[in-house]
This record gives sequence, structure tokens and C-alpha cells, in this order.
Amino acid sequence: MVALIFPGQGAQYVGMGKDIYEAFKESKEVFDRADEILGFSLTKLCFEGPIEELTKTINCQPAILTASIAALEAFKTADSFQRSAVSYTAGLSLGEYSALVASGILSFEDGLRLVRKRSELMEETAKNHPGKMSAILGLGRKELEEICRNTSCEIANLNCPAQVVISGKVEAVDKAKEEALSKGAKRAIDLDVSGAFHSSLMREAAVNFSDFLKKFNLGNSSIPVISNVTARPQQEKEEIAQNLIKQIFSPVLWEDSIRFMAADGVKTFYEIGPGNILKGLIRKINPELNVVNIGKKEDIDKLVS
Repeated sequence: MVALIFPGQGAQYVGMGKDIYEAFKESKEVFDRADEILGFSLTKLCFEGPIEELTKTINCQPAILTASIAALEAFKTADSFQRSAVSYTAGLSLGEYSALVASGILSFEDGLRLVRKRSELMEETAKNHPGKMSAILGLGRKELEEICRNTSCEIANLNCPAQVVISGKVEAVDKAKEEALSKGAKRAIDLDVSGAFHSSLMREAAVNFSDFLKKFNLGNSSIPVISNVTARPQQEKEEIAQNLIKQIFSPVLWEDSIRFMAADGVKTFYEIGPGNILKGLIRKINPELNVVNIGKKEDIDKLVS
């Protein structure tokens, strides 16, 4: 069994997607369509930077979605791609939108419009309710849950064993980092994001996003998408919509999502889009699982050679 998985914010780099844009007309069409919808050259920003502009939430989210779907379209040209063999799609945070596009539940155009609005609302809410996120390495889930209770911050991402991201007000996260390090955490790394994503500080963004989401029609798909919120398959339109709203202020259950798919028989995961962050996480979740990266032309070339 096979699953398609997609990266989230943090996977971006200057030059992402450039080689597949030049090599595959299907990928070029994705970037060209994104430029048309957004009204500016996202393509130029992805290929030339600067990284400071690309990393801004409002740019980063549509950029990663576009680069991921461009990579998917390139992958589809390979003889080894068989849609019928795909059992699940899933994505880390923002990557869930790429997964919904890949499954056919969202068109690329609607996915891009949703992600652009999502990023605008998250950035706006971050200004109104300042906060930060930090990755805690080397400490277990239960220990961090207790630390969060003591410091009034929240679990944002359960990425893999001994890698948990916390989120909240600046002083709360800093206090939690100190406590985590004193209790044996190896490292505490602040993330380069503009706010306390996947925490209750984002509820304002979720409320406003809910109103915007009502304008869109979700399609049907034979390929279930794993929800970040539940770590379980979702196919009903209303359930998907509600989970997308909740996802903005709820923890991303990535480790649980991978374990669910593996327990159901998925042995190979295709990580589609920029970088290889998900491959590293999956190795720590279950080193016996196979992860194939699809983000560059050379990755496609390996499939056909």
C-alpha cells in the first residue's frame, strides 16, 4: 500500500520547483496558474527569493502548496505513478491542503485561494495575539503535556517520538522551554514563524476562515485524506470542512497519522514537494517504512531509469 504525503511551512527554500518547472509542462502550468490567481509572480519569489519574503506566512503557504502540486503533476508523468494504488493522502499542517488537492476533494485553484486566505488570517491574528512556537527535542509527549499545563502554553505538533512543537504566548513558551531543558530535553529551538499557530491564540483566524470556507464546494474522492486533527481518514464534506477550521488552533497529530496508515498496511510513502522533512520524521516513527522523495527533476528521473 502507498500513501502520498505533503510538507508544511518550514520546507521552503529559494529555487524550489525551478527544475521541474523547466522540465515538465504540467508543472509549469501549475506555477503559471498560481501567478494568475494571486496577481503577482509567486514563481519568481520561489525561484529567486529573497528567502525573507518567501518565509513570510502570507507567501510561504501558497508557495509550498504550489511547489508541491507542481511536483505531483511531474510525478504523474512517470510510468510508476498509479492513482489506483494510492490508499491515503496526508499533509503536515498546511500540507493537508496539498493532500486534499491530490485526492481531488479540492481543485488546485480553490486550494490556493483557501491557503492564501488562511495565511492572511493567521498572520493578522498573530499581530493581534502575539506568540511563538518552539520545537522541543528529546522529551516525551506526556512530560511535555504536563509542562504545558504548568506554563499555560499548548502542544502544537506531535511530529515524532521526542520531537514535539509547543505554541503560545512568548513568555509562556519561554518558560516551558526552560522547564523542558531542566527536565532532560536535548534542545529547544524557536521556529521561524510569525505566530503561535495550532494554539488557542489562533481562534480568531479560525472563526474568520470558517466564513470564507463556506464559499467553496468540496468534491468527492475515492482516496481518503488523513486529518491532522483526528489522525484518521476523512471523506465526508462537512467533516473535512470542520477539521480544516479546527486545524488552525488544534495540535497536528502527525506521528499518530503515520502510525495509523502504517498499521493499515501502508509501507511506502511518497513525500511530494520541497525538502525531505517528513522523511526524517518517519524514520524516527518507524525506520522500517519506505519514504521516497518527489521534489526535484532528479527524483522523477530515478523513477523512470
